[in-house]
Amino acid sequence: MMVLSVMERARGLIKLFVGILVVLTWSAAAYANDLKGVRVWPSPDSTRVVLDLSDQPSYKYFSLTNPHRLVVDLKQTSNKVDLSKIKLDSKLVKKIRTSKPPEKGTLRLVLELTRPVKPVLFPLSPTKPYGDRLVIDAFDTREPAKAITASQKVSQDRDVIIAIDAGHGGEDPGSIGPGKRFEKRITLQIAKRLANYVNKQKGMKATMVRTGDYYVNLNRRSEIARKRQADLLISIHADAFTSPQPRGASVWVLSQGRANSEIGRWMEQTEKHSELLGGAAEVIENTSSEKYVARALLDMSMDRSMVESQEVAARIVKEMGKVTKLHKKKPVAASLAVLKSPDIPSILVETGFISNPTEAKLLSTASHQDKLALAIFRGTRDYFKQHPPHGSYLARNKSRQHVVQSGESLSLIAARYKTSVSKLKKENKLKSDVVRIGQVLRIPGSS
Repeated sequence: MMVLSVMERARGLIKLFVGILVVLTWSAAAYANDLKGVRVWPSPDSTRVVLDLSDQPSYKYFSLTNPHRLVVDLKQTSNKVDLSKIKLDSKLVKKIRTSKPPEKGTLRLVLELTRPVKPVLFPLSPTKPYGDRLVIDAFDTREPAKAITASQKVSQDRDVIIAIDAGHGGEDPGSIGPGKRFEKRITLQIAKRLANYVNKQKGMKATMVRTGDYYVNLNRRSEIARKRQADLLISIHADAFTSPQPRGASVWVLSQGRANSEIGRWMEQTEKHSELLGGAAEVIENTSSEKYVARALLDMSMDRSMVESQEVAARIVKEMGKVTKLHKKKPVAASLAVLKSPDIPSILVETGFISNPTEAKLLSTASHQDKLALAIFRGTRDYFKQHPPHGSYLARNKSRQHVVQSGESLSLIAARYKTSVSKLKKENKLKSDVVRIGQVLRIPGSS
């Protein structure tokens, strides 16, 4: 009897152990993933919400109205985050909360919205310092401001507009150098310094593609520059390599191969022709030769942009060589998405190698950032002073040249061009009133 009792107890313990294993196995299957963090990156016309997960997400989503919401269902996921503590500075997403799931084991997240959005969701594989993620992009669906065409752009004494693009941002940190130096932070700091120099120059104005720590899609960066009537797009980056040895700055322009492929892509989007061709698009619209004329005009626009980009880049390389080591002593052509606009001269400046310990430290200092920004500005300014756009303040005040002849004095030359001796001396950095025969003087424009 005693033996039987022991056996029965043993069977009971085995059943209990098996039952516990079944429960634990079911729990592991029901919650194979954990929501470990939620990060929000607001920008002027979109908001990115990043869900940090312990494993690859399995998800579905849908939108609701009255009120506007975006619902995301994460299968086999448990929540480890206090959603009430998430900081939201977004104009689109006002709250993130959970809701009753459609089935057991599913985590339902609800993004309460201020207005309708266009949602784009995609998973990201682990990349240091992050693990698996689900990215939720909420784009504002309000009608965007219409792009300004070339024909609308010209106005008397307008400013030359420089669009400054700080590379990476938000969820995209760019390269990470020694000491956890993030490329996205360095590029924004240099971009802001560059914008400050541009805005101090009479006849020039800076516009920032991004002004804070948020991500802007590569395809949208040139679109933003176009809508803001930019005469030049400068994209600021910091280079990186697998070994710490390489260092030095470089300037990049669009390759001919990428230029041709972009022309082809624009040709397929006939509704965008007017953005690039202005009034010409109306003339060629609905004609039998529209495709060929549009192609010719786009080709000419791209050719002009590429020539201007090359000339600006060459001047910036020269100026940067005065303040930092150069990795490439001439502009380099490459297939880079941010440089692809057919109608806006565009360059990409690699300010140095963030993977090089010495250069990473330099790139993080205010003094070096300021030297780089000033060099980029000087190269840009000198190009536009020499080649000012029609209708701009710089065009009206472009310096003329005068070769000093026998018997001419500084006061005589000043009177001839209706300017002052002091302005002549300042324009030409003269320390005295003495000039020599054959000397070339720059004549300041009227202010």
